[in-house]
Amino acid sequence: MTIKTALTYDDVLLVPKKSSIQSRREVDTACKLSRNINLKIPLVSANMDTVTESQMAIAMSLAGGIGIIHRFCSIDDQAKEVAKVKRKQNIVIDNPFIVSPQNTLTEVKEKIKEFNCKSFLVTDNSQVLLGILTHRDTIFAKDDKTLVRELMTPKSQLITAPYNIGPEKARELMNNNKVEKLPLVDDEFKIKGLITATDIVKNYNNVNASKDSKGRLLVGAAIGVRDDFMTRAESLIRAEADVLVLDIAHGHSDNELDAIAKIKTRYPSVELIGGNIATAKAASDLIKAGVDAVKVGIGPGSICTTRTTTGFGIPQLTAIFNVSRVCQKHQIPVNADGGVKQPGDLVKALAAGADTVMMGGQFSGTKETPGPVITYRGRQHKISRGMASLTAALSRPDAKEKLAEITPEGVEARVPYRGPVQNIINQYIGGLRSGMSYGNARNLEELRKNAEFIRITNSGIRESNSHDNEVL
Repeated sequence: MTIKTALTYDDVLLVPKKSSIQSRREVDTACKLSRNINLKIPLVSANMDTVTESQMAIAMSLAGGIGIIHRFCSIDDQAKEVAKVKRKQNIVIDNPFIVSPQNTLTEVKEKIKEFNCKSFLVTDNSQVLLGILTHRDTIFAKDDKTLVRELMTPKSQLITAPYNIGPEKARELMNNNKVEKLPLVDDEFKIKGLITATDIVKNYNNVNASKDSKGRLLVGAAIGVRDDFMTRAESLIRAEADVLVLDIAHGHSDNELDAIAKIKTRYPSVELIGGNIATAKAASDLIKAGVDAVKVGIGPGSICTTRTTTGFGIPQLTAIFNVSRVCQKHQIPVNADGGVKQPGDLVKALAAGADTVMMGGQFSGTKETPGPVITYRGRQHKISRGMASLTAALSRPDAKEKLAEITPEGVEARVPYRGPVQNIINQYIGGLRSGMSYGNARNLEELRKNAEFIRITNSGIRESNSHDNEVL
């Protein structure tokens, strides 16, 4: 038997190149997430229940990356998290929230809590616009039994527009008439959408955000490959998730290949990322099955114990090399999932052939992650856990019936509270930009083309870190 050597990020360095780049601001970090989705920065937040729900996904998309909503919740709850992201920023809201003129103020207040929205279009059963109800109309109402029809601004006083109005014309119309909401209607005055001043301003201000063709933030969602995965996929597609991620530990399996075929047969236009994998053969099989990108990583994550539990895995840098060679031939993007501890690792992953990098551990503990901030020994923390950890397994609906079968492949951890995730994003993208200047790379394609890796020893690893001093 021939035993090959495999490498991870700490085992190598990139050789500096003569550079014509005068400032790291000159470099372009744009990349492809999947066959038809582009991002401004190559960062993806992991589909873990202690990392990515709507708040994290919104922050990632506003920064130019994307977040993948985890699947460890009900189908309805996951779809609602996706919808929150899609509604955060729009040029046109296709399905604005509505109320009936017969609704009471009590019922309106319940909708305000449910949808986190203070303005509603008022319509009859045939979707004809009757008026609009805003916070200004309700703020001074004292009787919760008051009907919407008594509070709303009637349609005779509204400024409306046809559905096909362009953003610039909408902006001009709203500015000239000093209105913040512009209902879009057809010839029969039926509701076709809504434009808000807030969304127009956000669209113009957030030029680096990851947006779809309607100006809405991009968001992904994870699904499994068994049981109700098709029902979950259907619900997420209906909620307008931009990409689905097949989330299983061993993606090179008949279960995943069958799931890819079923999803692509029913929804041929959906963007689908398959994984996790670590070999060229796995990449080839998933591409043949129809995926639009692949996710690489068997056990490199900071809270994953798959390798020590099962004995299987491939160090992440070698895994990226293995998979990217096949994917580049088919123009299929590669997402490197796990193992990144510092900005230099991000640069190495992209230079090795990854198009994007998924991080969980480095984003954990930030303000946008789910869960409360806890205080331990006078310091603030958040909880992070692998999705194959014991507590994650016990949270599944069928955990009690399968308790004896649970073998954890991950751990739970207490991580320091790190503040807004934008701080982490800035640190990593700043490191990437600097790294690209060292590699004389004005874009990620040039980074891969110019990359020259060298192996280093343990002494080289020690030398690469701060040493021979007391760090403040």
